[in-house]
Amino acid sequence: MQETKTVRIGGLSVAAVTRHELAEMLAQDHRARRAGGLPPKLLTSANGNVLSLCARDGGLKSMIEAFDLVDADGMSLVFGSRLFAGAPLPERVATTDFFHDAAAVAVREGLRFFLLGGTAEVNAAALERVRALHPGLQVEGRNGYFRPDEEEGVIETIRLARPDVVWIGLGVPREQAFALKLKRALAEDGVTWIKTCGGLFDFLSGRNARAPQWVQDAGLEWAWRTMLEPRRLFMRYAVTNIHAIWLMAKHRRDLRAGGMAASGPR
Repeated sequence: MQETKTVRIGGLSVAAVTRHELAEMLAQDHRARRAGGLPPKLLTSANGNVLSLCARDGGLKSMIEAFDLVDADGMSLVFGSRLFAGAPLPERVATTDFFHDAAAVAVREGLRFFLLGGTAEVNAAALERVRALHPGLQVEGRNGYFRPDEEEGVIETIRLARPDVVWIGLGVPREQAFALKLKRALAEDGVTWIKTCGGLFDFLSGRNARAPQWVQDAGLEWAWRTMLEPRRLFMRYAVTNIHAIWLMAKHRRDLRAGGMAASGPR
């Protein structure tokens, strides 16, 4: 398999891929893992909030660095890569859009999905809408409300569903921790991808509405989401967006300083 190029930004290595490229990578990885009996590939996403959390939580950063691929689910990273990184990221890989790209590939290739997360009502609604939007997609799921002592049962439920892709929407950092555990548990079960997806199921179910396209293109979807859920998201975005910009700028300064030191007199 061809190695994916990455851009180092704000302390994380982020894949320089488009949604289309990532979707086709799913098909390639599926064939390679089926043929070679390889363990699942771990994928997660980064945005300004994740950059900020990783800078303040070494444990979360270590978990994310253990993943095989980190995509840019945030226009702040795309804009920031143009200003503060050595190379620009090609586009935002919004998980809420990418899911449908992946689903189209899954229908074409005969892949099975498993959706883990949300309340029982949200998960059921997400499954119903996904089946309607993507006829022929093989998809099952269950809610994300389970205790630590129920994890083994959840893992067995996933194993019995024989999925090729497991979508985990449990929130940061719980979904990253569970994804790592699931990779170990399903290492020999033929799973292709384990992909964290945050609040994806709220959008798939129709519970939350996407921002208008022009708001997304302007990199202001965070503001739209804050308007919809001000009590939960205002402080998160008000603090983490500023912190993420500072981190990206600081990382750029550190790279330049390191380069000057390396090329200076010995």
